[in-house]
Amino acid sequence: MMFIVIVELSILMGFLLDLIFADPARIPHPVVIIGKGISILEKHLPRIFPKTSAGQRAAGTVMAILIPLTALVFTAGVCIAAWILHPVAFFVIHTIWCWQAVAVRGLDREAKNVYRCLCENKDGLDPARRAVGRIVGRDTAELDEKGVIRATVETVAENFSDGVVAPLFYMAFGGAPLALTYKSINTMDSMVGYKNEKYIDFGRAPARLDDVAGFLPARIGALIWILMAGIYERRLKASARIWRRDRRNHASPNAAQTEAACAGALGVQLAGPAYYFGEYYDKQTIGDPEREIEATDILRTCRMMNGASVMALLLCMAVAAAIMIPGI
Repeated sequence: MMFIVIVELSILMGFLLDLIFADPARIPHPVVIIGKGISILEKHLPRIFPKTSAGQRAAGTVMAILIPLTALVFTAGVCIAAWILHPVAFFVIHTIWCWQAVAVRGLDREAKNVYRCLCENKDGLDPARRAVGRIVGRDTAELDEKGVIRATVETVAENFSDGVVAPLFYMAFGGAPLALTYKSINTMDSMVGYKNEKYIDFGRAPARLDDVAGFLPARIGALIWILMAGIYERRLKASARIWRRDRRNHASPNAAQTEAACAGALGVQLAGPAYYFGEYYDKQTIGDPEREIEATDILRTCRMMNGASVMALLLCMAVAAAIMIPGI
């Protein structure tokens, strides 16, 4: 029973610490360490395998196995050792890692920074373009005001799934070690999962693994967002309708899930053509243009995201308790 209480408290405490402080800059972040490991393997693995498509896919598959496995073994080993040392040591480490696994405050803060830049607008759109460039993986130099707003809303909705729901989902089943294992998979995808000439073969396995790992969390996140659309925007039916219709309007099987729910909640159209690293992508649109998107939609999206994050936390803690308490 003591173990259950400590795990539940550490999940709650980690979430609260994220809401208060965002990412702890002075504490070594597991994602940074994971990123360095990915960079090392990305540099050396392709040289070991044949320069053919099959060879590079094999290299990517090896990395897709090594990185998550290493993350899981290391973090689980540390947690076990900490528990053996003392429950307090386990609580501290597990709390810090739960804190580092979720990204509610950071996402909210970065999005609202874009909003502030748009409202001040003293130096034109450049500050807002730079601000949104910190949280999106596309070219922002040529975005107009509505493009900046749309990109911000999209990334808040999409990253709610990747940065909040998915870590909490895996935390419910395996604590911080499984949540950080998911983060390692997601980090691999963000670093090498692009469908460009460099990563089309090497990044295939990491990208597919991320699709699988994020499949259930993305759909759970969309359903939670639809509920928030009903609470905050009185648009539950509209959000659900757009989600059902447009949830597949993306190259990724997961990315459009929460974006579609958000577009329906706001009554705006998201996605559409965009440039990524200088290359044009003719993406499908998501949602109906019932009205023009506006800067305050960033704040409305953040409000729904924050409410949805609390709901995701409560679900996480309920599932974790049900798994750990016999007979439930």
